[in-house]
Amino acid sequence: MQPKQRQALKVLAWLLFVGYSVCLVYWMFRGFGRAAHIGLQFNLVPLNTIFGYIFNLNTDNLGTTIINLAGNIGVFMPFGVLLPFLFPGLRRYSLFLTWFTASVIVLEFLQTILRVGIGDIDDVILNGIGASLGFMVYRLCSQKI
Repeated sequence: MQPKQRQALKVLAWLLFVGYSVCLVYWMFRGFGRAAHIGLQFNLVPLNTIFGYIFNLNTDNLGTTIINLAGNIGVFMPFGVLLPFLFPGLRRYSLFLTWFTASVIVLEFLQTILRVGIGDIDDVILNGIGASLGFMVYRLCSQKI
């Protein structure tokens, strides 16, 4: 890829990263009719929420289950592509996953203390899976460029 093309791709990636991050923060703190609730709500038991969705699956909650499980994976896949592209230090998977996980934990903590969501360790797990899948896509694509 020529330097001008690479620079244009970087600008596009930054625009996507900033725009997507703003949308995601909105979704997590204001979107979907979120309003502050009384009391702190959180789950610190790994796989509790995930298994709850899976073991209680029926035709009435199939859509909710898919949205919550697949959505928490899919919505973070773009970060797995964008972060290592924009930040060369995050091209090592261990560093990428560490920084990504720490960021998601901060967001989950903020949701809890601001009482606009449920801080859930399972969200951290699902988000990490999504970002890791995106990271694999980045690795495959970066080898071809």
